[in-house]
Amino acid sequence: MLIDTHAHLNFNAFNEDREKIIKECLKNNIWMINVGTDYKTSKKAIDIANKYPQGVFAAVGFHPINLDTGLVKMRVDPNEGSEFENFFDYEKYKELAEEKKAVAVGEIGLDFWRRPKSKKKREEFKKKQKELFLKELNLAKELNLPVILHCRLALDDMIEILRVPVFCELSGVIHCFTGNLEQARKFLEMGFYIGFNGIIFKLDMDAVIKKTPMEKILIETDCPYLTFPGFGEERNNPFGVRYITEKIADLKNLSLKEVEETTFKNAKDLFKI
Repeated sequence: MLIDTHAHLNFNAFNEDREKIIKECLKNNIWMINVGTDYKTSKKAIDIANKYPQGVFAAVGFHPINLDTGLVKMRVDPNEGSEFENFFDYEKYKELAEEKKAVAVGEIGLDFWRRPKSKKKREEFKKKQKELFLKELNLAKELNLPVILHCRLALDDMIEILRVPVFCELSGVIHCFTGNLEQARKFLEMGFYIGFNGIIFKLDMDAVIKKTPMEKILIETDCPYLTFPGFGEERNNPFGVRYITEKIADLKNLSLKEVEETTFKNAKDLFKI
């Protein structure tokens, strides 16, 4: 059994063949968690999960790049179908995250990639993202749910926030980890899992993978994104977890079965599925 712990079959990119892909995945013993990036895609993830008695789950969250701060030019991605929101409606998201098939709050976090040019605006931009992040962390804490964390160009900022005592009991995964060994060590010390996906075929993450304990590794695709050479399709999908598993097994000198069984157990333990 395998679990794609970070998929987006709730996105528009899969409107034409979503059901076919999900059924094929389940037939081939691949489970999935479809992750929301705003209220609309979070609700869609829940609706999809409710159609399947087993193997399909959802995460509810508001992605930092969908926060309309008024400080950067927003770009609509037709592959997603998400909508920009200028504030976080706590109660609205809470109601959705209380659904039975919701297993995490995510994806949430920090993204400082597309940011304002002036120093003053950059600081305001970061402040607004951090305020959003804190609200979503509080939601996860209130509901006793793990978090799925997105972090781009902000790993040290995220570590600083997560080290605040009020959040010390939170559990979760650092999705699409691209940091260094020292940053990975800090997240591991706080009890977080490390999520690896197709980015490991583009960036040199070998040392981090080798040093990360198997009991703290999750596999994911971030589909439809992060397709990698050899996958055979331009659009990624949950079948990509097989390739991630193979590379991790090779780097850690383990059998495929051991990596599959351990990452499956890790996902079940973290997300209580």
